[in-house]
Amino acid sequence: MHPKRPIKPKPPPNFSSTHSGFKSKKFLFILMAAILSLSLLSLLLFFSFSTALRHHNHRHYSPAPSHSISKPPPSSASPSVSSPNGLIHEACKASRDPPTCESSLSSSSPGSPNPTVLDTIQLAIRVSKENLRTAQSMVNDILGASAGNLNRTNAAKNCLEVLNYSDFRSDRTASALARGKVKDARAWLSAAMVYQYDCWSALKYVNGTSKVNETMAFLNGLLGLSSNALGMMVNYDNLGEDTGSWGPPKTERDGFWEGVGGSGLEFHGGVPTGLKPDVTVCKEGGCNYGSVQAAVNAGPDNAVDRRFVIWIKAGVYEETVRVPLQKKNVVFLGDGMGKTVITGSMNVGQPGVTTYDSATVGVVGDGFMASGLTIQNTAGPNAHQAVAFRSDSDLSVIENCEFLGNQDTLYAHSLRQYYKSCRIQGNVDFVFGNSAAFFQGCLVLVAPRQVKPEKGENNAVTAHGRIDPAQSTGFVFLGCIVNGTEEYLSLYNSKPSVHRNYLGRPWKEYSRTVLIQCTLEALITPDGWMPWSGDFALKTLYYGEFGNTGAGANTSKRVPWSSQIPAKHVSSYSVPNFIQGDQWIPTSS
Repeated sequence: MHPKRPIKPKPPPNFSSTHSGFKSKKFLFILMAAILSLSLLSLLLFFSFSTALRHHNHRHYSPAPSHSISKPPPSSASPSVSSPNGLIHEACKASRDPPTCESSLSSSSPGSPNPTVLDTIQLAIRVSKENLRTAQSMVNDILGASAGNLNRTNAAKNCLEVLNYSDFRSDRTASALARGKVKDARAWLSAAMVYQYDCWSALKYVNGTSKVNETMAFLNGLLGLSSNALGMMVNYDNLGEDTGSWGPPKTERDGFWEGVGGSGLEFHGGVPTGLKPDVTVCKEGGCNYGSVQAAVNAGPDNAVDRRFVIWIKAGVYEETVRVPLQKKNVVFLGDGMGKTVITGSMNVGQPGVTTYDSATVGVVGDGFMASGLTIQNTAGPNAHQAVAFRSDSDLSVIENCEFLGNQDTLYAHSLRQYYKSCRIQGNVDFVFGNSAAFFQGCLVLVAPRQVKPEKGENNAVTAHGRIDPAQSTGFVFLGCIVNGTEEYLSLYNSKPSVHRNYLGRPWKEYSRTVLIQCTLEALITPDGWMPWSGDFALKTLYYGEFGNTGAGANTSKRVPWSSQIPAKHVSSYSVPNFIQGDQWIPTSS
């Protein structure tokens, strides 16, 4: 076996003899490196541009909950008002959160190279609507994941129902604004926010999953987006296109009143006389239908040019009645209070029942009217929330009707409502909601509250739920009487010190209730108004009184956070100014 030959080492390169060749190779190496660098730079720029383009085309602004909003530092120079971003900057002065407002609108296309102020408001509405659709999808996911959980299933279903109403009102807002109907647009977007908040509130009570928590945070941001658009509309309605003078929404507590003008507080209108019934309802036979709901179902859908009149003859109708969104201009005519009675007993103590669901009669279709009947919830004083009548009907007129219950009797939930010569009875927050509701010449009566009412109680007549200072909502009582039922007055007079009754308390932060030229009887405590919890809403609510009489009308000991309405601003709360009633309530003698 031959031994391996040793490997000869390579001689070191002779740099002196190879210098010119190395120079050529070095040049080629540098050239190749430069080409490679340019290629990498091109790829980097391409991916950066693609990412930016994707973000630009992503039209849904994902709102964050208010507690996590990151506000950029103020800029020393504002963009030009003539540019789209400059106009957005100016318009967002109307927001309660301008930086987030600007961020949400700047990331969306204005739809015009030279947008106007109205274009910018429409953009704010569109951004809100786009995110509303996302919220609906998120709630659908919750519903799909809630099999076997009754409370969460019902909460998700209620959410989808009210978000559908919010979608409908948002669409109408945009079209009304385009037609110059700013007051309508404000009323409808105010309602859209009510429904968004309702969904958030429903989920709050079933918040046991990350999906629910995420959806609640998204809804919180959605409310902010809707608030941006509504704040802009309020400024546009009052100040026009001079965005330089725009600012966050103000209330009466800031010294701001709207709608001064007109011929004062006097107004004559109501349900028209001489209406001919389209169908009849009675219990003993001989009528078109035996139940109120069957008659409602028979009415036409989306009738905008005619009323569908239902004569409900004397009798007691034990049923739950729903007038859905598509049933417009429905009229209930009864044979008189106490004669035609619709009664139920649903309440929140029953499995899966919410306050909203508990209503004996619930109306959503616009243009609803009712006259000459009683609607009651007989659940009793220990059943807690048990609604007799709930209304989400815009431009609704209720006259000579009676609403009987205990806690939460009349749920004036949203939109513009007019009640005339009605009788409303209950004890805890028995007129409540976030509508713009006007009560004229009504009798408001406190009823006994507990199984042993002689022990005493604190009752609040109203609990208005305005959540945003830009919402055109509130309760106005004009020429009403606030007293107690005969049974309650017997208890009250036996020991007045333990039976304390208040005109209202703030359900939400911007609660608004005023009483004008009403008779307030002795059962109303000298404080007049009741706090909800601690100092919540006491700096932002507006509780006003003007020209009231009676033993309970002395304002010398009223709580300091209530107000006396200045005489020059009382007409702000007239039917024409507050709910534009002169445009839609039929005139009467």
